[in-house]
Amino acid sequence: MDTRPGAASWDAGESLADHFRALANDAEHLYGYAMRGMAEDWAAGGPTRSACRGYETAPRSAMIQFRLLAGVFRLVLTGEAPELIRFYPCLGGTEPASRAWPVMRAVIAAHTDEIHAGLAVAPQTNEVGRSAALLAGIFDLVAASGVRHIRLLELGASAGLNLLLDQYAFRADSWHFGPSDSKVQFADAIVGEVQPGSFEITARAGCDPNPVDATTVDGRLLLTSFVWPFDLDRHKRLGAAIEIAASHPVRVDKASASEWLPHALAVAELDTLTVVWHSITQMYWSADELAAVETILASGGAQQRLGEVSLEFDPNGSPDTQPELRTRLWSPDALSTPRQRLIGTAHHHGIPVTLAAS
Repeated sequence: MDTRPGAASWDAGESLADHFRALANDAEHLYGYAMRGMAEDWAAGGPTRSACRGYETAPRSAMIQFRLLAGVFRLVLTGEAPELIRFYPCLGGTEPASRAWPVMRAVIAAHTDEIHAGLAVAPQTNEVGRSAALLAGIFDLVAASGVRHIRLLELGASAGLNLLLDQYAFRADSWHFGPSDSKVQFADAIVGEVQPGSFEITARAGCDPNPVDATTVDGRLLLTSFVWPFDLDRHKRLGAAIEIAASHPVRVDKASASEWLPHALAVAELDTLTVVWHSITQMYWSADELAAVETILASGGAQQRLGEVSLEFDPNGSPDTQPELRTRLWSPDALSTPRQRLIGTAHHHGIPVTLAAS
């Protein structure tokens, strides 16, 4: 029942219990205690193993532990597991995280089939913090191309909240971007020498195999469930971004990147730079999907001015490294390979973005 690409070399032969322990490490927050408890329970054949049946050989990239924890969180949010509220800070809970696992284990045992069904739902965090990485990438492409009209396309867009980055406020001592009164505020989200450039997003759209409508109750529930309950800043940003999305709707089509991108690139506008953006999504793509998207980008770049901003893990790197922020810029009148730059790195939630030295 594993729905993800094959395991990387560094997780070959590992069990789900190993995956749970690896991410829990020695963290003393709610999910640290929960994942260590899940590991022990899985190894002992408890309700965690029953809930995860069929996913025994899933690679780390499938993030089964986050799917399970999100399934439990949805039970809490919908009132089906009120006994856990006292451990969830975003809901006002103040009980010590160290006491949560026995209660959570009982919830998993009582809702095994429901939680198992929820494992089919791939993580949908739609981290708004990643818009800081997108902004840094667009600044680089605007400076390199001289084009200030941007047509923004997102692959693996989830609810498309990062397509609204021009509705968010970014500020530092020496620069600012976006409406100062925005409900989403970022202070000093980009570390390093920022060279801001003004630009206008003239069109925006995205695709996702399972898009989320953030304006619906179910959509908000799904997105909220994948945000760790003790990370109050992320919950605040998500809630504010969803409010903005209600009055600035974006189109996210149900499609894979390789299905959607050729049609999206077929539309080219004069004096406009099309920018393809994706973040922490390629780890879920098959090798065939990766190759297909690369071919589509190369073909599109041969016909129009085209940029790419990516925030992705190095597939050949250690699982503990930070995602790399990169840009590429194709020009149809250039015979060489596209201009490409490593802009910097970022936390997988986007903040902070650390720019590489020029």
